[in-house]
Amino acid sequence: MGGAMARRLNGAGHELALWNRTRERAEDLGVGKVAATPAEASRDAEIVISMLTDAKAVRATYLGKDGAASAAQHQVFVDMSTAGPEAAKGIAREIERAGAQFIEAPVMGSVPAVESGSVIVLAGGSDVAIDRARPVLEALGEVHVVGPLGSAAALKLVANSMLAGVTALAAELQAAGTAAGLKPEDVFWALSRFSPGLNARKAGFIEHRYEPVMFALRDALKDVRMAVELYRGSGADTPLTRAIDELYERAAKSAGNLDISAISTLYELQTA
Repeated sequence: MGGAMARRLNGAGHELALWNRTRERAEDLGVGKVAATPAEASRDAEIVISMLTDAKAVRATYLGKDGAASAAQHQVFVDMSTAGPEAAKGIAREIERAGAQFIEAPVMGSVPAVESGSVIVLAGGSDVAIDRARPVLEALGEVHVVGPLGSAAALKLVANSMLAGVTALAAELQAAGTAAGLKPEDVFWALSRFSPGLNARKAGFIEHRYEPVMFALRDALKDVRMAVELYRGSGADTPLTRAIDELYERAAKSAGNLDISAISTLYELQTA
């Protein structure tokens, strides 16, 4: 996802400095200067964007040795990871102490949406900081301002809970309908009429091909787990989301590195 964003921003005319934990991945993009550390990549930038796997990686990149926060001066730091509200708030405190600004901007959409400029950017933070970052964010897609810091991260968890739930239910019904004697193509056709987003994962549901990976099952589990914690902390009763968490935990034991549609493997085992 980060690579697709870098290519998109480069194509829009933005000058880039890149950092990746695996330097070769940044070099292979060929779209900007490659820095040795997050601090080096951030030091002369106006807008600093991070797209990382989880809250642990976000904290390490910002607050660790030679982290981005150590170079904070005047920039707007934009974390586009799905890392949860608390990670964003903690990092923002360190950034703002140095006189810079921080917003969260997780995205709804996968790599093809980034490449086409149709991803939805959920922005949370001060209006001033969001407005400063807006020209860059709009090069990636549609910007939807949610509210104060933490709100966009929370909304992203709600959205990914929905995605994980719909995918799991579709996998169950695909297997059940096929077991009842229906053609797999007909079952998928009916399901995708109600949830068109499933079409991007047709190969997984029909042919049991779970690569290329657009959204890894392990990442779906990570996001649902964060969502369950968020809902628990707010006192919300979410039995369905907890059940979804359990399903993805089971599937991740053997299919975590595959696409989210590999939740279907739970039902393949049952119907084989």
